[in-house]
Amino acid sequence: MFGGLESIPKNSPHLRKSGSRFVVFDIGSGELGNSSEEDFLRNTESNEMKAGATQLSSAAIVPSPLLLWRFKVLLFFIWGFCCCKIGWDSVMRMSADLRDLFLYEAFLYYNPLLLVTMMVWLWGINLWVFAQSNIGYVKIFDLDQSHLTHREIWKCATWMTIVVPTSMTAYLYLYSHGEVSLAASQPVLLYAAVLMTLIFPFDIFYLSSRFFFLRTVWRIVFPLQAISFPDFFLADIFTSMAKVFSDLERSVCRMVHRQVATIAWFEADSVCGSHSVGIPIALVLPYIFRFFQCLRQYKDTKEKTALLNALKYSTAVPVIFLSALKYHVFPEKWTTFYRPLWLLSGVVNSLYSFYWDITRDWDLSCFTRIFKFSKPHTISNLLHGRKWVYVWVIGSNLILRCTWTYKLSAHLRHNYLTVFAISALEILRRFQWVFFRVENEWNKTNSKSSIQLSTLDNPNEEEKLLNSSSHTV
Repeated sequence: MFGGLESIPKNSPHLRKSGSRFVVFDIGSGELGNSSEEDFLRNTESNEMKAGATQLSSAAIVPSPLLLWRFKVLLFFIWGFCCCKIGWDSVMRMSADLRDLFLYEAFLYYNPLLLVTMMVWLWGINLWVFAQSNIGYVKIFDLDQSHLTHREIWKCATWMTIVVPTSMTAYLYLYSHGEVSLAASQPVLLYAAVLMTLIFPFDIFYLSSRFFFLRTVWRIVFPLQAISFPDFFLADIFTSMAKVFSDLERSVCRMVHRQVATIAWFEADSVCGSHSVGIPIALVLPYIFRFFQCLRQYKDTKEKTALLNALKYSTAVPVIFLSALKYHVFPEKWTTFYRPLWLLSGVVNSLYSFYWDITRDWDLSCFTRIFKFSKPHTISNLLHGRKWVYVWVIGSNLILRCTWTYKLSAHLRHNYLTVFAISALEILRRFQWVFFRVENEWNKTNSKSSIQLSTLDNPNEEEKLLNSSSHTV
C-alpha cells in the first residue's frame, strides 16, 4: 500500500553523523534521486564552508580583549597626564601669595571624594581576595544574588577616578582664567551628581546595592533594631573616615553659604571657618554611632564585651574635643593643661584600639597564635596563616593607630597635606583590617555550623536510652 521496501544507499543522508542536516527525498526516484541528492549535499557543504569562512573573517576583524584593555589603559594615562598638565599650569598662573590659600580650599572640596574613591578601590581588592580564597562574604554580609562583585566595584571606582580629578582640573582651570562663577559651580555639580546617583529611585546604577548601602547607613544612624554584622562593619569603616565626614561638612557648609572659590573663610569668626564647632561634631559622630550600637548589642545579648567595646569608642571623644579647645581657650591654658590631657587621651585611645583589634576583632589571643604556626593548629590552615604576615599587620597596625590620633586633632588641620597622607594611611590600615576581621567571622560561622551538624548527628543520652528500650511487642 505504501510501496515496497528498498535498500538505503550508502550515501544516504540518514547515515550522516548527528548534528548534520536531514534531507528527505523520494524513495522511488531511483538513480535520478541519488544524483540530485549528491548535488544537494555538495551545495550544502560548499555553503557551510563559505559561512565558516565568513565567520572567521568577521572574527578576525574584531579586536581581542587584551588589545582593548591596553587601549583603555593608554587612554587612561593620556587623560591623567592631561589633567596633571592643565592643573599644574593653572596653579602656576596664580600669584605666589594666593596659590597656597587657593590650593587649601580646592583640596577641601575634593580630598574627601578622592579618599572615598581610594576606599572603593581597596574594597574591590578585598572582595577579589575573598572570592579567590573561598571566603563566603556573601553569606556573612547577607547579600542578595544581585550584589556587586569585585569587577563591578572596580568599574565604579574607575568612573570615580575619572570624574573627581576631571572636576578638580576644571575648577583650577576656570578659577585661574578668571571664570570664578563657573569654577564655583564645579564642586557643587559634583556633589549633587554623587547624591543623585546614591538616591536615584529607578532600577539603574545598581539599585539593589545602593538600597542596601542606604538602608545600612540608616540602621547605623538609628540603631533601633538588632545590630547585624554589616551594621557594625560599615560603622567601623566610617570611624576610619571621620576626617572625610569633617571635610564634607565644611564643604557643604561653604556651598550652602555661597563661599565657594573665596578665601575669606580663614577668619576665626567665619561660619564655615577652621574654628567652627561643626568640625569636631562631624569628627565624633561615627564614634557616637558605634557607641550606641555597642549599647544596643549589650541590651540584646547581655554580653559585657559589648560594654568594653563601647568604652573603646568613647575614648575617642576626649581626643577630638580637647583638640578643638585650642581655638576657644587662652594659649597658656592650652599649653599647660589641655595639651597634656589631649596627649594622654590620644595614647589611651590608640593603645586600647590596638589591643581590641588584635584580641577581639582578629582573635589572635595576645599574639600567642603567631608562634604556633610551625605546629598543627587551626590558624595554620587559614588564608593568612603565615608568621610574617601577622608580624607586619600587627606592627603596622600599632604605628598607624598612633598616627591616627593626628587626623582626629582639629588644631592640626592646617597641615592639610600631612593630614591627607595620614587619612590615606588610615584607610590602608582599615583595608588590611578587613581581611582578618571578615576571615575571623567566616571561621566563627563555619565552626558554629559544624557544631550544629555534630549535635544533629550525635543524639543525646536520653534519646539513646529511649531508642535502646523501644521494642516491638
